[in-house]
Amino acid sequence: MSQLPIIERRRIEAQILKNVHEVLETRYGTDTADDIIGTAVTQSAIQQGQAFAEELGHTPDFHDFAAIMPNWTAGGSLEIEMLGVDDDSMAFNVTRCRYAEMYREMGVGRIGHLLSCNRDGDFCIGYNPDMKLTRTQTIMQGASHCDFRYRMETKEE
Repeated sequence: MSQLPIIERRRIEAQILKNVHEVLETRYGTDTADDIIGTAVTQSAIQQGQAFAEELGHTPDFHDFAAIMPNWTAGGSLEIEMLGVDDDSMAFNVTRCRYAEMYREMGVGRIGHLLSCNRDGDFCIGYNPDMKLTRTQTIMQGASHCDFRYRMETKEE
């Protein structure tokens, strides 16, 4: 994967997508602009997940996922309270999110969830589609912390 820290990749993407969103919003309205940006970012997240999985050469598990988390936390980008990792699940809370801080400073806080938060579950589609994310709150949308709860979906589900 790219050597550029992910937070810096997100900053560059946001600089471009901010302008694209503004044009779309002017021409088609806020809802359509949000939908288009959200769809494009979803595609990017899935592709990123696939690239990480291909580097492994096997179907990723939560131990593999935990091992790549420093890509997102580098330089204090995220402060995480790890609650647990095993074969069937991974749970943690994000207690500080510099991504959210950066988006607010850039004037794109309203769409920050489209630029970053929504990527989290979509990444798994490409990385390992059996991994599912449940999250009830995010710092980006005003909560005190983000509650990440990943589980491995069983065939019965």
